[in-house]
Amino acid sequence: MVQLTIHTSLLFDPKVKKNRKNVSITVDTASGLIVRVFERADENVQTMNEGDIDLRGKYVMPGLVDAHTHVFLHSYDEAGALQQKRDESMTERIVRGVNHCRTALLAGYTTYRDLGSEGMQESDANLRDAIARGLTPGPRLFVATKVIASTGSYECRTENSAGGHCLPAGCDAVDGVEQCRQAVRRRIAAGADIIKFFADYRRRIMRSPPLQPHPYIPSVLHPPKEPNPDSMVFSQEEMNMIVAEAALARCPVSAHCCTLEGALGAIEAGVNSIEHAYYATDEMFRRMIEKKVIFVPTLAIAEKLHAKRFDQILRSVKRAHELGVRIACGGDTGTYPHGDNARELELMIEAGISVADVLESCTLGGWEACGGDLSGRRFGWFEEGTQADIIALDEDPEHATDALRKINFVMKDAKVWKAGGESQGMP
Repeated sequence: MVQLTIHTSLLFDPKVKKNRKNVSITVDTASGLIVRVFERADENVQTMNEGDIDLRGKYVMPGLVDAHTHVFLHSYDEAGALQQKRDESMTERIVRGVNHCRTALLAGYTTYRDLGSEGMQESDANLRDAIARGLTPGPRLFVATKVIASTGSYECRTENSAGGHCLPAGCDAVDGVEQCRQAVRRRIAAGADIIKFFADYRRRIMRSPPLQPHPYIPSVLHPPKEPNPDSMVFSQEEMNMIVAEAALARCPVSAHCCTLEGALGAIEAGVNSIEHAYYATDEMFRRMIEKKVIFVPTLAIAEKLHAKRFDQILRSVKRAHELGVRIACGGDTGTYPHGDNARELELMIEAGISVADVLESCTLGGWEACGGDLSGRRFGWFEEGTQADIIALDEDPEHATDALRKINFVMKDAKVWKAGGESQGMP
């Protein structure tokens, strides 16, 4: 067993949402866990052992958790999701995924909740295992494999094939309560850490075929006022079954919800988290609090896709926070560049949520979004027995708006991947 100690002068403690001074953390490099957290009498370090790390003068906090990512997607500014699935080989997409994970880790993200392999079948579970085995650097991945949706909803479609047979399947398409049960069992068997289903989606794409489905750009001469609105994908009974079957496997459930109706149905079913929810109400938020549902607002992609009403979305997230809804940080990363994850945190602060609350939501809140104790690990705060995920910023984010982009140091599972602003141990 090899132990080393990290010495800090300013450390953010998400358990109390406050900065602590002169804290040292001893980690075990064999187990990857924290074995001791203690406060020193002053800023000085009495004994600096070989291998100890001096982070005094930096802003130290737990490794960041992005609660909504897609490792096999790259920015929609480069190519839409349909084009990526159609035009990029599986090998290219895996190489991109590996690169995205490296980029994320160096940006301070030690954990990713990856909510859908986007046509890559179970490759997200395979990449998760490759990272866990030390074959390639990256965040700790909690993956959904294929998302669950109904026929004709999240499937890739062209004007030549409504069934999506000419393109990689984007989802596990099922209909009816019994098929929903079977789909959850398939996802668990395929290695999913979390079940993700679509409560609603744009199902009417063929009434006004677009140049690309997301973001929607119509190609017909006279499109209807709402060319392809979001509508319900599953009935209440189907959603209830998805959640109930996942519970048998002690697996958390996430729901994509872009309509109020879809969000209310998913909340009623008992999901662990809802994603997006851009048309929320106080009633919805209060129901989330009652059912202990986590809100992942994905502001970073909303900023691009819902620019016309983005101010309203920001106010809605602030209202959710005021009412006491549990929020986790996840930007739908991949639809915009990996490495730019901090944009989600910046937008939450812009919405009027305090810096301390935002930092807590992307550390301890991220752990809860991954399932909490259902995840099988404990991370996102400093305590004996938690994963040794530690990062250091050059500046205090309370005083520097770009501090979350200045990552000086990254440790994951007691292994240093970045020090002095430079990558370490990456081939």
